[in-house]
Amino acid sequence: MNPYFIINSEEFYESNHWNFSCIDCHSSDYQNFPHSGELRMEPKFACIDCHGGDEQYEKYHFEQIDEEFHKSVHSSKHSEEFTCWMCHNPHTYKINARTNENMAEFIQYDNEICLSCHSDISKYQLLTTMENPNVLLTHNWLPNQVLHFTKVRCIECHTEINNDILVSHNVQPKEEAISDCVECHSRDSRLLASLYKFQFAGERNAAGFSNKTMLQNSYVIGANRNYYLNIISIGLFVLVFIGLCIHASLRIIIKHK
Repeated sequence: MNPYFIINSEEFYESNHWNFSCIDCHSSDYQNFPHSGELRMEPKFACIDCHGGDEQYEKYHFEQIDEEFHKSVHSSKHSEEFTCWMCHNPHTYKINARTNENMAEFIQYDNEICLSCHSDISKYQLLTTMENPNVLLTHNWLPNQVLHFTKVRCIECHTEINNDILVSHNVQPKEEAISDCVECHSRDSRLLASLYKFQFAGERNAAGFSNKTMLQNSYVIGANRNYYLNIISIGLFVLVFIGLCIHASLRIIIKHK
């Protein structure tokens, strides 16, 4: 059997849909084994088919996620065959961003979703005849690539932020990807509205540090400023400047004498 069609039972029972039976999503014909090859042509459910219009899932804004996806390059640049399941395998998908406290793990999990196509030539060419660009080469402008790839997700720079949903699904064209360092390395860091959206609870200062939530995982230059250190730095600069002025004045006075 093609390994692509084999469901890993361990991964399935760790996924969000672990308590579903096969025929909850597939036709009753799947009860017969081996399955008929014709079943591969059976229409598949999309996320919105089950989660749309359901008050139980209203807080997750599935309808908005669906709208975001259809505005993205993944939808607009591909055929209708590009569905949620191209990125989120229904047999293995599990929520990470709002449940996993280990940020390194959910960053890796989310990035692997992107790289499952963008670093796999075989899967990439199932969707397009375009050449699959080398991820490392296309990001060679980015300083310290390894650190960025392990500390942030692809979607931080490649999606349009939506404040109503936890994970943005509107993937932008490559020309519109964020390449300005200040977008993240500033007090109003873009990361607060994307990567740290769930952890960020509105408190931005602690012991003088801006954006204290970010300090739990890493120090982001420009984003994790400290009020007291800034005051001390300015004070030292003023003292040095005054000292230089006094020194220059004394030299001038002594020279004239």
